[in-house]
Amino acid sequence: MTHEGKVIIVTGASSGIGAGIAERLGNDGAQIALADIDVTGAGAVAGRIGDRARVVDCDVTSEESLQAAVDDTIKTFGRLDGIINNAGVLQISSALETSVEDWDRMFAINVRGMFLGTKVVAAALIEQGEGGSIVNAASGAGRHGVGYLSHYCATKASAISMTQSFALELADHNIRVNGYAPGHIMTPMWDNIWGPYGEKVGKTEDEIRELFLGTIPLGRWGDPADVAAGVSWLLTDDAGYITGQTLPINGGEWLH
Repeated sequence: MTHEGKVIIVTGASSGIGAGIAERLGNDGAQIALADIDVTGAGAVAGRIGDRARVVDCDVTSEESLQAAVDDTIKTFGRLDGIINNAGVLQISSALETSVEDWDRMFAINVRGMFLGTKVVAAALIEQGEGGSIVNAASGAGRHGVGYLSHYCATKASAISMTQSFALELADHNIRVNGYAPGHIMTPMWDNIWGPYGEKVGKTEDEIRELFLGTIPLGRWGDPADVAAGVSWLLTDDAGYITGQTLPINGGEWLH
């Protein structure tokens, strides 16, 4: 199998894109640590993967929690080959209405969590001395601004830039760092978008769905499996000469 013998941590793996990535990597032969504060949801995903999966209670905003997740993974599986820094949140809010608390929470999960996940995993991979791969969740919203998503866009732009910086620093250790930028991927997160975004722009939920669907040249919503396929490829030797890049997975919705 593609990832036979590899051990990968996936954060935010209890639902949506994270769950899709964890299941794909498990099907591709990897052993997976599902790191999430929602251990019940992660447990359901692990149940679909089988013996290759382990749930780790993890708060990505805490360096101690992420370090414990890394230590537990290595103790359980005997090694580590990388992490998918997938955990993230999104909120519809005008820039003038966004509170400092909402801004800080968005950055704590989407940016600090990615920084800490990369930091602690890179240290473990360097100590192991066999290289590895780190893959970070960005977004098309990190390439261009979107109204009523200023704090989210800022976090995803940070993810792209941070991916590039870590790639340069870790190349000497044969650790590749890449990202993925999903477009309109149908996950439970969209339940928090249709209504609030429609209210901001004066459209119904159905009108917002049609509006967004109309921006996708391939004419369909994305599925977590579409993203998972790209992430799985980034972990393979076929992508061994790729680092510091963020892969758009968006049906042509935004050309990077």
